[in-house]
Amino acid sequence: MQIENEQQPVVDEEQAVQPDAEEAAAETEEDQKKKKAEHIKKEIISWILTLGVAVVAALVIRTFLFEPIRVDGQSMCDTLQDGEIMLVTKPEYLIGDPEFGDVIICKYPGRGNTKFVKRVLGVPGDEIMIVSNIVIRNGEVISEPYLTPSRNDDGFSMMPYKLGEDEYFVAGDNRDNSHDSRNYYSYVKPSGITRDMIVGKVRCVFFPFDSIRGIE
Repeated sequence: MQIENEQQPVVDEEQAVQPDAEEAAAETEEDQKKKKAEHIKKEIISWILTLGVAVVAALVIRTFLFEPIRVDGQSMCDTLQDGEIMLVTKPEYLIGDPEFGDVIICKYPGRGNTKFVKRVLGVPGDEIMIVSNIVIRNGEVISEPYLTPSRNDDGFSMMPYKLGEDEYFVAGDNRDNSHDSRNYYSYVKPSGITRDMIVGKVRCVFFPFDSIRGIE
């Protein structure tokens, strides 16, 4: 009897493993895309957090420590010139109160967040009177060496004004060209500002660089 040998099909090993290799390659490429997307996502979150921290830090510094403010106008000439940039500090007024003679940044009633730079001429309880541009505080003439005579000669006079428990009397050093507690805008009469309207104390001018100086 003759027996014929059955031939077994021959399988090419390379062809057998090719689908698995392609699938693995596809999975690897997909993983790489996912990892890249995840990396980009983390980078974006990191930048957002960094920006958020920077914004919060800036707000904290400006609110509680210091901020630069630009002089806009001539009401404080010649102590401060239009366009100069001042360094305004906050801590002293967070733990204490403005004092007579301080140059301050303040707000006015009805003017929103607009900031003004003025000098404190009266603190709570003081009585202020002005006779031909001469300021009399509690019955005594105050010395104002920072004034420029030619900017303080319009003959302004004001009857005695008594400051309340939370009132401050402020004025610009350029008295001939300043709206302040002597004649505040529409009031056309003396009017103090309250403590919460005082933002900070002017310490110095730091720009332009050739005009750097302390302010007193």
